[in-house]
Amino acid sequence: MDYPEDSGLVELRKLFDTEWVWERYCQKYGRGIPESGRLRLGLVSHNIGKRALVSYTIEWPPEEFLPPQHVSLLMRRGRPTNIFRYPEDPYLPGLEMAATPESAHTLVSSHVLQFPARRLRVERVRYRPGSRAVLRHRLGKVRLYARVMRPAAVPIYLQAGELADQSGFTLPRLAGHWEEGATIWLSEIPGKNLRRQIRKGYQPDPNLLLDGLESLWRAPSPSGVRSFNLEELYGKAKRSIEHALKDDHEALRQLRQVTSVLDPFIRDWRPSGTAHNDFYDDQMSVLPDGRMALVDFEETGAGDPLLDVGTFLAHLKWMFHFKRRSERDASRAFYEAFRGAALDRFPWTERELDLREAVCLFRVCTNALRRPRPDWRQRLEEGLRLVNAILE
Repeated sequence: MDYPEDSGLVELRKLFDTEWVWERYCQKYGRGIPESGRLRLGLVSHNIGKRALVSYTIEWPPEEFLPPQHVSLLMRRGRPTNIFRYPEDPYLPGLEMAATPESAHTLVSSHVLQFPARRLRVERVRYRPGSRAVLRHRLGKVRLYARVMRPAAVPIYLQAGELADQSGFTLPRLAGHWEEGATIWLSEIPGKNLRRQIRKGYQPDPNLLLDGLESLWRAPSPSGVRSFNLEELYGKAKRSIEHALKDDHEALRQLRQVTSVLDPFIRDWRPSGTAHNDFYDDQMSVLPDGRMALVDFEETGAGDPLLDVGTFLAHLKWMFHFKRRSERDASRAFYEAFRGAALDRFPWTERELDLREAVCLFRVCTNALRRPRPDWRQRLEEGLRLVNAILE
């Protein structure tokens, strides 16, 4: 993988050398593991000059009959590189117990509801090393989602949930909380992921989404609620993209065009009300009766309602430019319908919405760096061209 060098992390390139990664893995976990495995690159989290966390999935030879293994490497300036494999995670104190069926059964019985002694099934739904994990716990017909996070994130998440509950969306209900392990259990909502449904051609009524958002926007933000820090997030994305494209003059010209418009917008931007702050199709489910459910709401707080619509549009635009034709066509159609419905319903100008969509798409462009592929540079440059097209 041709990943940009970092003078503050002089050995960063090693994290993308699969032979070196495999050697480190064998040094730590060599006893009893197969002699070979295929490493597939996963998420990359890079704080320039300070820290990098790179994850891999190890796929074992078929004759070994072993499930894939998730492994992460953490490099920090001035410290030895640390390697850990799922469910070990130095930042998530509850993950190992919540991910192991026997101890997970004990946790559920202690913090949710007492269950008879039967085997609990654990499925990993999502995992972002060092940040959070979502697990599905199954006990017979009972299904729960365990959300494991950093301890400092728990009170923020609970406060965001209380605020998001004032929206017009269905939300999962809090079923239990293990404070020491920073783990929260939520009820399962029987629905289908909205992103996948849109890709298949399902076109929900945009007003169902706008109704739910408008109810949230009308909710007063209590004192002390966290404000969305768009300036910080934009600055981080800008630094990452500048660093990645530092030797490409044409790409840097595209970047300067974007930032010449977005920099002044960010300087003047302020939170204006209650908002979801990370609203897009992959955060939603469609219930059997057609209602919309909001399954992720951790950023809810003081923000910008118009930015919620811009975020949704930005994710749709990224999807219909980088997916198969059938999925592109379906996502593009809903993009047009949702944008049109929002502009018809609210007293916003097209330029106001364009600026929000552009800044959100600019942040989405860093997907090319967080989930790098051999063509990451081309995807990043194409993303910048899309942002510029919005701002023209």
